[in-house]
Amino acid sequence: MRIYQTSDYDEMSRKAADIIAAQILMKPDCVLGLATGSTPVGAYQQLSRRHAGNEVDFSQVKTVNLDEYRGILRDDINSYYYFMRNHLFNYVNIPLENTFIPDGTNPNADAECTDYEKKIAFLGGIDLQLLGLGHNGHIGFNEPDDHFPTATHCVNLTESTIEANKRFFASADNVPKQAYTMGIGTIMKAKKILLLVNGSEKAGILRKALLGPVVPQVPASILQLHSDVIVVADKDALSEIDTSDATRSYSSAS
Repeated sequence: MRIYQTSDYDEMSRKAADIIAAQILMKPDCVLGLATGSTPVGAYQQLSRRHAGNEVDFSQVKTVNLDEYRGILRDDINSYYYFMRNHLFNYVNIPLENTFIPDGTNPNADAECTDYEKKIAFLGGIDLQLLGLGHNGHIGFNEPDDHFPTATHCVNLTESTIEANKRFFASADNVPKQAYTMGIGTIMKAKKILLLVNGSEKAGILRKALLGPVVPQVPASILQLHSDVIVVADKDALSEIDTSDATRSYSSAS
């Protein structure tokens, strides 16, 4: 595990864009696993600017998103389909037929989740999976539980997740209560994982995820067992981690 400390959100976003752009340069037809929420927005803006400057070519890239709310229409401004179009896909030269997001309108959860796993396998697996970190340690929408879900599945969102996401909706009552999400097993099959974390409010859970026991009650703790994880976090998010006693590569972003 490599941990890069940045001074702030903007530097975190630039470093993340560096890593994603390098992946595309090394393998132009790579499969990127993408995330939504406020954390990756800056990285997507950086990638869009670099594409405009002819630095990054998305023409052969394929993407699979972590999750989507269940029961929400694609043209809803709060859908993750809408999010990806308006934060990245509309600004780079990726063919939309190469972008895949769970279909939240499919009422058959088992069929949708099984189909999504097959799509990922058909693409050859994920080369680089981008992740954020939830306040309760969730990655994707894999909430704290008594086990690690292995495959894409339908999940009931916790009250803390609904509360955290209500800022995007008119009220907490409008936040969908379920979502389709890649499982922990799906995420762990990615060849490389990039975890982005910013803000002091994530410091405690980041410490648990990186240095605590590997338990399903902290879903992100499973990342300790992956062979190639890069953590890019600002100094506030890393404020509770003393890397001097951690057997991990650690450096400031450059």
